[in-house]
Amino acid sequence: MTVPTDHPDSPEAKRYADALRGAREGSPHALDDVIAELSPMLWRVARACGLDRQLAEDVVQTTWLALIKSVSTIEKPAALPGWLASTAKRESWKVGRGQKRENAVDQEWDGLIADQLDLDEDVADRMGLAPRYNLLWRSIGQLSDVCRALIQVIAYMDRPNYDQLATALGIPRGSIGPKRGRCLAELRKRLHSDPEWKY
Repeated sequence: MTVPTDHPDSPEAKRYADALRGAREGSPHALDDVIAELSPMLWRVARACGLDRQLAEDVVQTTWLALIKSVSTIEKPAALPGWLASTAKRESWKVGRGQKRENAVDQEWDGLIADQLDLDEDVADRMGLAPRYNLLWRSIGQLSDVCRALIQVIAYMDRPNYDQLATALGIPRGSIGPKRGRCLAELRKRLHSDPEWKY
């Protein structure tokens, strides 16, 4: 039986406990792995709240600073991802008042598509996949905010924690699987109806 990631005996909880202990003891790099692991989740939380790229970056940084200030008060390392997600959500609401959500989503997806194409362009070109790759990300960009976030999680995380994901997206935990299935079906439908998409 697999230990849930939010259980105190899970490998994740032990890693978080070690990182927090190191940070409390003043180790300058104690949180590096945790930051690398959980920053994408914080980014998604901020973007799901409608923040543009720059404000989302600010929220992620502010959230990590809040952790550093509160590192001695965190008693349950297994709850660290939830604490971070809640902190990021509160900070996002605070800084995002009045910002137009539509512009933020457009900017994010333009940037994400450009960033991904820059990173993988050479490999995709050599394999003849660049047009499909571009079309795939363009189609993902046309989905709802929740669908885009779920597909990102599928694409970039091996085994996402559903509790953290539900918190980050603001949806019930039990609706994640069915919603993911509907999102993938919608993406498949969009791709198959596009004449540029070749099987």
